[in-house]
Amino acid sequence: MKLISWNVNGLRAVVKHDFKNIFDQLDADIFCIQETKLQEGQIDLELPGYHQYFNYAEKKGYSGTAIFTKTEPLNVTYGLEDEDFNHEGRTITLEYPDFYMITSYTPNSQQKLKRIDFRMGYDDVLWAHMQKLSKDKPVVLCGDLNVAHNEIDIKNDKTNHQNPGFSDQERAKFSELLDSGFTDSFRYMHPDEVKYSWWSYRFNARQNNAGWRIDYFVVSNNGKDMIQNADILNDVYGSDHCPVELDLDIKEK
Repeated sequence: MKLISWNVNGLRAVVKHDFKNIFDQLDADIFCIQETKLQEGQIDLELPGYHQYFNYAEKKGYSGTAIFTKTEPLNVTYGLEDEDFNHEGRTITLEYPDFYMITSYTPNSQQKLKRIDFRMGYDDVLWAHMQKLSKDKPVVLCGDLNVAHNEIDIKNDKTNHQNPGFSDQERAKFSELLDSGFTDSFRYMHPDEVKYSWWSYRFNARQNNAGWRIDYFVVSNNGKDMIQNADILNDVYGSDHCPVELDLDIKEK
């Protein structure tokens, strides 16, 4: 089973360019999107063979997530169990027979970490959601998690220390999740590989590969043996992020 996650930085914008061709070429079983930046009725996206699920932010042109899946899920849940974190369309959970699929557009803690408390609260509620579900069956979390976990995951670690996405607090919080029984699939498959998934639009960052790895597939340890491959598709353009991929061995029942 092939899973793709991509922060498109505006779905309407990327659809006007090459999204459909990229989508068709990747041919994912489940394709997760973050930062859709749209409201219900603002896009008519024809994706034959896929069921479409959107979670919209209340604020127009902001945040938002979507999942396109070939297999209809058993259940769909929008948001988390704390309503404080459900106004920005950041989370969707699909239940399948063999696992749960969650996509997250994790809040950016913003300059001077002015939104760090909201960000930490979101992580706590999301982590609890994942831990609860993982007692039932494996959990796969994907999305723009807005954190470069270790120095290997960011080009300029020293100059970015305590910047949003590379603060000690955010990195420690992500460590908490992994320590509680979850695996960063890319780092599991590629312990020493340097590869990034986001580049600033400034300073020719992408051309210079001055990037950050902030887009992930995280798998609960009770599903770790399903991981076949994990990759970062940094030859795919159209956003300031590139897609990330996870291939799972899901036995047909």
